[in-house]
Amino acid sequence: MNKNIDYMATNSLEDIKSYLGMDLTGLSEEAVQKNREKYGANKVKKEKKKSLAKKLEEAFINPFTVVLICLAVVSTVTDIIFPILHMFGNTKKDFNPITVIIILTMVFVSGVLRFIQEGRSGDAAEKLLAMIKTTCTVTRKNKNHIEIPLDEAVVGDIVYLSAGDMIPADVRIIEAKDLFVSQSSLSGESEPIEKLATVCEKKDNITEYTNIAFMGSSVISGSATAVVIAVGDNTLFGSMTLAISGESVETNFTKGVNAVSWVLIRFMLVMVPLVFVINGVTKGNWISAFLFAISVAVGLTPEMLPMIVTSCLAKGAVSMSKKKTIVKNLNSIQNFGAMDILCTDKTGTLTQDRVVLEYHLNIKGDEDSRVLRYGYLNSYFQTGYKNLMDLAIIQKTEEEEEKDSQLLDLSENYKKIDEIPFDFNRRRLTTVVQNNAGTIKMVTKGAFEEMLSICSFVEYNGNVQPITNDFRQRILETADILNEKGFRVLAIARKDIKKQSCNVEDESEMILMGYLAFLDPPKESAANAIKALKEHGVRTKILTGDNEKVTKTICKQVGLEVRNMLLGSDIEKMDDEELKKTAEITDVFAKLTPSQKSRVVSVLREIGHTVGFMGDGINDAAAMKAADIGISVDTAVDVAKESADIILLEKDLMVLESGIIEGRKTFANMIKYIKMTASSNFGNMFSVLGASALLPFLPMESMHLILLNLIYDSCCSAIPWDNVDEEFIKLPKKWDASSIGKFMVWIGPTSSIFDFATFAFMYFVFCPHFVSHGVTYNNLASHFTGDELNMIRASYVAMFQAGWFVESMWSQSLVIHMIRTMKLPFIQSRASTQLTLLNFFGIIFITIIPFTLLGKVLGFSSLPLSFFLFLLPCVLVYMILVTAVKKAYIHYHKEWL
Repeated sequence: MNKNIDYMATNSLEDIKSYLGMDLTGLSEEAVQKNREKYGANKVKKEKKKSLAKKLEEAFINPFTVVLICLAVVSTVTDIIFPILHMFGNTKKDFNPITVIIILTMVFVSGVLRFIQEGRSGDAAEKLLAMIKTTCTVTRKNKNHIEIPLDEAVVGDIVYLSAGDMIPADVRIIEAKDLFVSQSSLSGESEPIEKLATVCEKKDNITEYTNIAFMGSSVISGSATAVVIAVGDNTLFGSMTLAISGESVETNFTKGVNAVSWVLIRFMLVMVPLVFVINGVTKGNWISAFLFAISVAVGLTPEMLPMIVTSCLAKGAVSMSKKKTIVKNLNSIQNFGAMDILCTDKTGTLTQDRVVLEYHLNIKGDEDSRVLRYGYLNSYFQTGYKNLMDLAIIQKTEEEEEKDSQLLDLSENYKKIDEIPFDFNRRRLTTVVQNNAGTIKMVTKGAFEEMLSICSFVEYNGNVQPITNDFRQRILETADILNEKGFRVLAIARKDIKKQSCNVEDESEMILMGYLAFLDPPKESAANAIKALKEHGVRTKILTGDNEKVTKTICKQVGLEVRNMLLGSDIEKMDDEELKKTAEITDVFAKLTPSQKSRVVSVLREIGHTVGFMGDGINDAAAMKAADIGISVDTAVDVAKESADIILLEKDLMVLESGIIEGRKTFANMIKYIKMTASSNFGNMFSVLGASALLPFLPMESMHLILLNLIYDSCCSAIPWDNVDEEFIKLPKKWDASSIGKFMVWIGPTSSIFDFATFAFMYFVFCPHFVSHGVTYNNLASHFTGDELNMIRASYVAMFQAGWFVESMWSQSLVIHMIRTMKLPFIQSRASTQLTLLNFFGIIFITIIPFTLLGKVLGFSSLPLSFFLFLLPCVLVYMILVTAVKKAYIHYHKEWL
């Protein structure tokens, strides 16, 4: 595409006619068909809409929910189908659908939440295509100025453009009259550009060609005749549409959750077969061993992980909505917190996307209202297209007129006599005005060098003096200094004349009065936002289509140090490996094409960064889609908003800081749940594994494990609302699946120490004392027989299982407070009221179960109160040990959560 446009822009019309095999009388029907087959139809491919089934699949299916669904299927077979059919020794009383209901409910709720939230996202490509007008005016053989459907235009067609038209394809201008085209959404340039029919020099960026107009841009004023040089997907617009209609990148959040899921799955694949084999060998009942192994799989599985993750994200989205921020993609909340590089377009995001007249200076460089006065007379009375600089001059004059009587009522005290319109060759515009006294003044403004060529005098210290070489040098130096600072500079000149009408020849021997310096000012919150991002460990990089001088100035104004600058032309010469090294140390990228923006974002992600992109134009949409998180602002075009994951409804960029903090809180609470639940479950299953080998009975029945898990997970449901330590949110946090495994291996066995202590206490001391007159379970047969033996064995097991059931809940619930912070719990860091209360009620509920009818149904026996004389010091010592292990873990791994 670029090579084609380069050729069309830098070659003469005769060469183009020869190359395309066309002439100015239009294509014949045969040529139209031939060109359509050769160059393609003028249709931009639309994104294939996701079916309802695909959307449901994405909402409900991930590695972890697949495991849950598999467990639900197995549990359906073992707990529902087998008992109904009385298979493998099952009876009707073994019918137990609770496990299946719990698992499927968790999967369903989390999937529905995600489906509803993400179903709000629109179709970016469809919005983009909707911008294009459906017809265009062309000339065909023997048919002049006919209107045809847009998709019937072909390469070689002669098209006609006028004010208000959308450009129907990429075209080469062959005739133009005062043609100004707005291509800001494609190139990032906020000001309309004049398009001409003249041959251009080769440019680094194709959007800089003044004789090429691009599909999707619009005609602001003037008219033109052009030849179509590219259609459909081969246009610049088409390439953008393809870029945003493809599959979204796999973000760091998705990678992280999947990696964590696989860690848990691998632990399960090791533990479950071990439990099955050991129980089968030691107990001799392989069916019972299989059922228990399935329970262990369920016990190892944090069933509420999808629910907790979705709840954390949804809670973050609600918090952001209160700050007038729309969260379209739930996963983006965590990506916000993990982001360590924010790439941002300049125009409309850091800047206000409006030109402001910063200075109106005389030749000495001092503020002078006379310069503003004559600037107003030129801009106000000209009848052509008033560009942003004209509007800025008018606005500034109206603001200043109350302070300066010279600026009062200029529009009423003067009337327009004549005008010499702007053209690209002269690069200046002249108005001729007359005041109430009858004096006629000729006022000209334009580009500096062109203005100097028509000025013979300067106004200096109130006197008109000839322009000497010294004056000329000082004038050019002043203009260069302003340009270097990023200002767009125009010169203003005047001349008194006697006649009523003027022509270009009259633009001579004028008096140069001074300078008009314009700037697109930064948003008020931009500097503070960038400073806040830096304090939170987020580097800001500027990726803009604007020129390097203006970009440098804006960077300076918002407090962004320009360590290095890279232009689009530099990037074109680099391969990906070279660009990776350079992009890492570069803060500002200027004169970029949309594809170059997207490429920079992609290479930054490839070297391990979590990248956000903030933009507001069509030219930003591809980069937003390539980033981990796309952020748009309230003033963005619809396509940018559709491509974004986050939309800021207020211009205050400090919302970015709030989003990052919210994202890090969300991540903190998700990782708390995963680490505390995975380590706790692993510890329990490790204990079960040991008990299976050592005890003559199961330490806990399948139903006990499932109930314990359910109540514990219910207590954890308040984690999304838990407090997060300030230290945790200072720096970006990323998913690290290996840290989950390390955490499980360190903390899980720590809890098992006290499980084994409980086993030993219950088996050798407590149960013999209260149940079997001092006899341990293995020796019961030598002291008791018949029904008495069976009754004592049942009571022994019931008390043992009740004791471990209660101890497990106490230790699991209290250790939440140890794990949720790297500080001392209750003293240096406190859990939220919701989490503390749920924990408390969970412990109370589990503790009283053995004393209730439900406990008898579950096979528990009431625990003597003396049990708690063991439990309380046991749990206290356990918490002390966990604190010690935590300190050792932090010292060794330099991390906690």
